[in-house]
Amino acid sequence: MKTLIYSISGFDKPFIEKALHGNLDLAYTDLPLNESTVKMSKGFDAISIFTSDNASAIVLEKLHALDVKYIALRSEGSDYIDMYKAHALGIKVANVPNTSSSTAVAEHATALLLALNRKLILGQKMMQLGDYRLDHLVGFNLHGKTVGIIGTGKTGSAFAKIMHGFGCKIVAFDPVKDEELKLQTDISYTTFNELCSNSDIISVHCSLNSKTNHLFNKTTFAMMRKEVIFINTAHGSIVNTADLLKALNNGIIAAAGLDVYEHEKEIFFKDHTGTPINDELFLKLNSNPNVLITGHQSFLTTEVLHGIASTTIANLNQWAYNSICKNEIR
Repeated sequence: MKTLIYSISGFDKPFIEKALHGNLDLAYTDLPLNESTVKMSKGFDAISIFTSDNASAIVLEKLHALDVKYIALRSEGSDYIDMYKAHALGIKVANVPNTSSSTAVAEHATALLLALNRKLILGQKMMQLGDYRLDHLVGFNLHGKTVGIIGTGKTGSAFAKIMHGFGCKIVAFDPVKDEELKLQTDISYTTFNELCSNSDIISVHCSLNSKTNHLFNKTTFAMMRKEVIFINTAHGSIVNTADLLKALNNGIIAAAGLDVYEHEKEIFFKDHTGTPINDELFLKLNSNPNVLITGHQSFLTTEVLHGIASTTIANLNQWAYNSICKNEIR
């Protein structure tokens, strides 16, 4: 089965090639799927796409016209593809569930928190300049602090267990209460407003939908403690970035650690060293001394990449041999 893999990068191609087996004929492009590049799919039975791609209704219609029958997502989430349109066109789509990314993302959220709290970036810059004073590097003990977790699914639960290990008091907001997690971490569920008002640290681990889009905005930031550290490794659009920047600049919240950004598609996963970034909001956010941004890398571990590659190849092979894939999104 001829398959074109869009948005291939140096970090994932070796894992795909190592996992390659069966009756697959792969071709690669580092370009993302969009209305301009969809024509590259001509002559292919299937394509594979990543979170940086755009599989909108218009793009799917063009794929259908080119006789592309299968789309293998290299992720668990599918918010970058119009699933309703794919089903209507009869294009089969499969994802990569249970990639173990929940642990990787939770650990990365912890790394962002520790780096911000203990001023690791500033401390390193000062040392490189020969300034070994400690005046601006005071943090706080995590032990005994209240950590608020938005969403206690797989990733939120993993983060809760890590924070429990630090000796934190853990509160959470989620419509579905995890009774087993309550026994493991002594977590207590509360209202969204109470969590925002009472937490020293807030970490976001919920999915993006109509209810969580811009869940964090001017109103919710105003509820928070001035010392709060805000962490988001879930989805950029859960946060109104303009409101977050104002809250940081006005001292309403202390710091933010972000692995996702509201308008990241035009920025992340690309090399901008030779070209300027024209997103003024991002530039202001990135230059704020109380903000630490990573480029959507929280999933980026060898274990996760191996899982994504092996499952993606398995999904394509299942379609190639019998047109039935156990990970197909129905």
